[in-house]
Amino acid sequence: MLLERFPDYRRGRPATDDELLLCHSRSHVERIGAIDDWTLLDGDTIASATTDEAARLAAGTAIEAALQGGFALVRPPGHHALPGRAMGFCIFDNVAIAARAAQRSLGIERVAIVDFDVHHGNGTEAIFLDDDSVLFVSLHQWPFYPGTGSPDDQRETTVNVPLRAGSGDAEYTEAFARAVEPAVARFDPQLVLVSAGFDAHVDDPLAHMRVTADGFRELTRRCTQLGPRVAAVLEGGYELETLPGLVAAAIDGFSS
Repeated sequence: MLLERFPDYRRGRPATDDELLLCHSRSHVERIGAIDDWTLLDGDTIASATTDEAARLAAGTAIEAALQGGFALVRPPGHHALPGRAMGFCIFDNVAIAARAAQRSLGIERVAIVDFDVHHGNGTEAIFLDDDSVLFVSLHQWPFYPGTGSPDDQRETTVNVPLRAGSGDAEYTEAFARAVEPAVARFDPQLVLVSAGFDAHVDDPLAHMRVTADGFRELTRRCTQLGPRVAAVLEGGYELETLPGLVAAAIDGFSS
């Protein structure tokens, strides 16, 4: 349904072992590759014999989006995946792998990741926690799954912006202007990657926010002003009837 809305899409490619190992342990990569039947990786994350192929395609497509300035429409999402294990529907951390690959391939020193998925991107934060070359900024419902990203969870290159349940376009825009834009401007990134989750939408069944299509359009429009190169990777968004329209609104914002 999502790809039908964008018939001019280009297919991605699978990530290599070398690319996955930029952010994940070898034992994790090998474990995913060895799955040959239905299995539960954590309380939320089901995997099967095709999971390795799907997750590698998601990560590789995210890399190509970062290199070419595109929007990777991928599943499974990635921002909960930790260096050594899958978590919360996420197998490999697509945006983190894309950031590392872009640094290596493009010679970029500073990458900013802006995550407006309704859930805190704990995996992305963990991967870059001690790396001053990557700024991670997250807008998310709090308190909420996965329980991280509190108001006190801050570092020089980790900026968490927790928002109360029920927040909508006005609250997100205010928080973006107050916290996100100044933090990214101080960091002065050469590349901005957006973890674009749409589960903060008013109709999404897995959260309690009230962002509209116009709100996502404005968030992505603001993201385009944050750096000289901008790309995006799809994260959450679980109301399948509305998701194509929300992605279209976001692409409109990126194009403005």
